[in-house]
Amino acid sequence: MKDILTLGEILQARGVSRRGFLKYCSATASLLALPPALVPQIANALEQARRPSVIWLSFQECTGCTESLTRSSSPTVEGLIFDSISLDYHHTLQAAAGEAAEAARHAAMEENKGNYLVLVDGSIPLGNPGYSTIAGMSNLDMLMETVEGAAAVVAIGSCAAFGGIPGANPNPTGAVSVRDLVKDKPVINVPGCPPIPMVITGVLAQFLTFGQLPELDRHGRPMAFFGQTIHDRCYRRPFYEQGKFAETFDDEGARKGWCLFKLGCKGPITYNACATMKWNDGTSFPIEAGHPCLGCSEPGFWDKGGFYNAVSTGDVGSGKAFAGAAVAGVAMGAAAAAMARARQKKTMKEA
Repeated sequence: MKDILTLGEILQARGVSRRGFLKYCSATASLLALPPALVPQIANALEQARRPSVIWLSFQECTGCTESLTRSSSPTVEGLIFDSISLDYHHTLQAAAGEAAEAARHAAMEENKGNYLVLVDGSIPLGNPGYSTIAGMSNLDMLMETVEGAAAVVAIGSCAAFGGIPGANPNPTGAVSVRDLVKDKPVINVPGCPPIPMVITGVLAQFLTFGQLPELDRHGRPMAFFGQTIHDRCYRRPFYEQGKFAETFDDEGARKGWCLFKLGCKGPITYNACATMKWNDGTSFPIEAGHPCLGCSEPGFWDKGGFYNAVSTGDVGSGKAFAGAAVAGVAMGAAAAAMARARQKKTMKEA
């Protein structure tokens, strides 16, 4: 492998302070549900890590995942860590084109065989190889050729993870996910439309630190980021429990920041870290901006019914049991609120 600087040397040359670096390592440990005692180990491993080769393949996608990762208002430690990997192939970011670009991909595969990571965004069409091709190769052929010598594969965004919008009914291209095709390599899904940048860098940081991928849920998502629903951590949750819901986008409830469940919020059946990590350097997330969650990090989110229809047992597919509980929760919340008001009136009368 090429003689290259360690990550610690790169960060030091970039002017990243030791304090700032340790702060990032502490945040990474917390996000990955690791004990604080492992922070020194994470810091040491990251400092000594040499830039891993990464090949980023883009198939049936809108480039939103790349936009999410690169649109940062200011340089961050996690951004520098991503900058410090050897991104040897990426359609949008690379300077090379044509034969030179494909030569770079093959060189990275040959020089780092068994050690490079493949990041994929976009679904893969199976209906006809001609639906999406790159350098004369079908997406399917390019994917299978590239992952053959990879250490692991990361599916970036809901299109790569679950088929996404290209795979929505009637799915004219026969779009499938990465996990539908890659069976002999570790595959981690980082869904979202687009995904949260810190989730991507967190996965890479764990791989650099421990040489392995994080604990995954049944959909191949890292539990550290997808282990709880948005509803579990939503700041509007108390209003849900009290039975206080916005009925329209411009009513009193909406102005007071009440729960958006009746306006179609999919937070109760959506597993993601939006409510805690937020977007734009932790500024906000859709629900905080007054818009219900669309459930974009869930399989088949595009086909699960109207975005502005309240969750019910009829429009959430595999989430029926949870949806039923959510609907029951609304009724219970409203009943609890009514009982509380009745008790308050009784107390006032007795006084």
